[in-house]
Amino acid sequence: MLAVILCLLSAPAAPAAPAEAPADTLATLDTLPVKGRAPKTGYDRDLFGQRWTDDVAVDYGYNGCDTRNDILRRDLVDVVIKPGSNGCAVLSGVLEDPYTGTVVEFLRGPGTSAEVQIDHVVALSDAWQKGAQQWDEITRRNFANDPANLQATIGWVNQEKGDGDAATWLPPNKSYRCTYVTRIVDVKAAYGLWVTPAEHDAIARVLADC
Repeated sequence: MLAVILCLLSAPAAPAAPAEAPADTLATLDTLPVKGRAPKTGYDRDLFGQRWTDDVAVDYGYNGCDTRNDILRRDLVDVVIKPGSNGCAVLSGVLEDPYTGTVVEFLRGPGTSAEVQIDHVVALSDAWQKGAQQWDEITRRNFANDPANLQATIGWVNQEKGDGDAATWLPPNKSYRCTYVTRIVDVKAAYGLWVTPAEHDAIARVLADC
């Protein structure tokens, strides 16, 4: 029996590039409430549920795999799956990182797994300060595991971004910025989150050049 299984058919489909034109995204942006961020008081990652839980009512939910591995299988190429993991656990693969435009190899292990991390496009604490404080536990758990709001990226990039919004952080790869801010707008519209004036203007500037 082979020691590894090439994941060719079971990987979740990669997200398509946003279909809407910049004008459509701008129109959606203008539907989002614009106001200052609420205090971060009370924020705790645990309020968004167990990390990478499969107990969610979003895409890939209840498929028997944790969300991190779902996104790795979606975003990596040349994926190798760990035998006996129900087709879930990614042993290795290659990330063509959209945030930087560079390529990095992923290898599962104590000293290597963190080289590829999963970014929340709209950071959890950003969401907390812009509407998520009012959500129930189920909505926060769904949000934290929604593939529409998740992107595999290089570890240091995810750490550099932190909980920044579009006013404070944009992908170094300028060719991905239109897609990135479109994803922000779509996620915030879907979940009823607001934007700050600075965030609104930063997104609008990016879209003006798309």
